[in-house]
Amino acid sequence: MKRLYFVLSVLVALSMLLSACGTPAAPATEAPAATTAPSVATEAPAAAAPAATEAPAAPKELEGTLNVWSFTNDTRIASVAFMEKNPKVKINFTMIPMTNGEYQTKVKAAAGTADAPDLVALEAGFVREWVEAPKLLADLTDLVPLTKDIKYYQSVIDAASFQGVTKGFDYEATPGAFFYRRSIAQECLGTDDPAKVQEMVADMTKYMETAAKIKACGTSNYYMSSTNADLETPFLFNRVDPWVKDGKLVIDPKVVEYIHFAKQMRDNGYETGAGQWSEGWFAAMNDTLKDANGKSMKVFGYFLPTWGLPYVLQNNAKSKDGSSDTSGDWAMASGPLPYQWGGTWFGVINGSKNADLAKEFIKYCNLSLEFQTKWASGYFTNAKLKEIDPTVPADLQKQAGDYVSSQIVNEKLAADPTAASKFLGGQNPYVGFLAAASHISAKLMTGSDDAIGRALNDPRDAYLSGKMTEAQMWQAFLDNVSAEFPDLVLPEPPVK
Repeated sequence: MKRLYFVLSVLVALSMLLSACGTPAAPATEAPAATTAPSVATEAPAAAAPAATEAPAAPKELEGTLNVWSFTNDTRIASVAFMEKNPKVKINFTMIPMTNGEYQTKVKAAAGTADAPDLVALEAGFVREWVEAPKLLADLTDLVPLTKDIKYYQSVIDAASFQGVTKGFDYEATPGAFFYRRSIAQECLGTDDPAKVQEMVADMTKYMETAAKIKACGTSNYYMSSTNADLETPFLFNRVDPWVKDGKLVIDPKVVEYIHFAKQMRDNGYETGAGQWSEGWFAAMNDTLKDANGKSMKVFGYFLPTWGLPYVLQNNAKSKDGSSDTSGDWAMASGPLPYQWGGTWFGVINGSKNADLAKEFIKYCNLSLEFQTKWASGYFTNAKLKEIDPTVPADLQKQAGDYVSSQIVNEKLAADPTAASKFLGGQNPYVGFLAAASHISAKLMTGSDDAIGRALNDPRDAYLSGKMTEAQMWQAFLDNVSAEFPDLVLPEPPVK
């Protein structure tokens, strides 16, 4: 501090000397000391004027056109948000479904041509495949330092990185949980308290014991889960080895354990048999799923990630005809296995002429606290989106409650009493997700995951329905993998 006063004294003396020589002093209105250097202005206002020449230039207003392709309308909402922030930017948004890999096929076919988009969305199932492709996506590693300012989850970075190069960023992190019906818990287990219910599903043995209680409970047609597929993601997340290691297919013991678990659930009638994402899977969320005799099939719980709460469970809790509504009858527990599921990364197509503008899109929509706070808080209502872009459809909006990739935002919401969910009977989902997020990791992700996972689906379903033996199922799975990856070294089937 003494050194500071010495410097200021010299500056003041020099200013007086120049004034005596006829040099005019800079008008105070050109550089208010308080906006330039508050700490100095308090101690020596006369010395603040020279700092006016150091004021940074105003940031250049962004302008231009971006072609954005995605498989989800969430990306359109993000695009509208970017246009709100940058009114001189126009975004041409193209929605392509992922049905049978249509989105992936069209993006790959367009890359390197005049029809290629500038920015694309990447789903968890194929993000590593695209990131590992040497020429598909641009290098975005220079944006990684920005993640530190918002406490971005490292696992989200790792998922879109390969050999030290990062090619994508996600606006959300996706830890999972177990969501269950309070009324069924109260009737069949004697309590709907999340802590006590968690004790009853704390591991797979206890989960199966609870499934038996749910099935035997009362006179209602109760089921522990809607589909065997709900637990596939938790089981696979807890593997030791990825699907592919050193050029070889690995069937981790957790995969075998999952198949045996799924068979037990099916044979004991603990799950409805509905396929994941099928009409029946959704119908069970609002008690409108019926069995062959027309009797309601009531499901106790679902395994869903962060986005599953606002987009899947809340959106389907009320039946289409309004005859049934389970809203407010749900609660949240950690479940028997920690896991993560899904995510949407943004990447820039390699060679895009608008790469700089596309990177600005990513910096705002993935790496800024402003956007992530708005995204989680429900700022982007349909009315707000239409105010920015009148062409958006009437059903497009972003519900509050999404779990973002910034720990700072999530921690604030976990401590905010107003973030409690009426849908969950007053629970704050951010508290549970914040704890679950400590387990998320990208260590098992490879570029082959999506195709190998699909190779297992049909044989598994045939085995569960009794159309195949377990040995036949494993052989069919290996045959499917071999057809997709002829150079991959295959192991012996777990069961012959």
